[in-house]
Amino acid sequence: MLLFFQILITMFIAEMGDKTQLLMIAMTSRYKLRDIIIGSGASILALNAIAVCLGALLSRFIPTWLIKLVAALAFFYFAWTTLRKVEEGEEKENVKDSKFPILTVFGTFFIAELGDKTQLTAITFAANEGAQHAILIWLACSIGLFAADLIGMLIGHLIESKMPAGFLDKLAFVIFAFFGFTTMKDGAALLTTGATPWIIAVCTAAMFALICVCTWRAAHLKSR
Repeated sequence: MLLFFQILITMFIAEMGDKTQLLMIAMTSRYKLRDIIIGSGASILALNAIAVCLGALLSRFIPTWLIKLVAALAFFYFAWTTLRKVEEGEEKENVKDSKFPILTVFGTFFIAELGDKTQLTAITFAANEGAQHAILIWLACSIGLFAADLIGMLIGHLIESKMPAGFLDKLAFVIFAFFGFTTMKDGAALLTTGATPWIIAVCTAAMFALICVCTWRAAHLKSR
């Protein structure tokens, strides 16, 4: 039982302020709280199962740089769709009632968290404690991670209910774009050295900014 709470608290602290916790705040502007809880909860269970059982094998077959580049593109995409929603004045309920919101939350969270420090923490605990504690480690890691991300969901819900209309959407755009930039830089750093990762990240961000400007301009021309 002591090991259980040790792992739970460690995972909770490791996740506080992490990108996936902030991601939960951003997700609140796009999906219903129920869909976020189910999608992220299922993703957490799957991620920690991989970490405990297949973490070492996964790192051999899927390059970390590829995971990070895919995650970066996903963050930029969600930033762009959030901007489009704000500029075109889409009804929030239409966005939240998309066809597969739970699968979207699951996939986004899965890619963002894959290879992150919390998953590496779970792999470390599993390696140190052995297979006999695999289920205990899986449950403790999952509960600790979900508890921290639940705080992010509640903060997002509170912001949405207390702040002016559109504030959370703008905050979500900033969060998605920021993590798109930093994740792209981290992924590029695994492929090359020196100033090149920054150049790649800045060029990608510039292309993204150009797309956003075109989206903004198209929306304003359409509203005239």
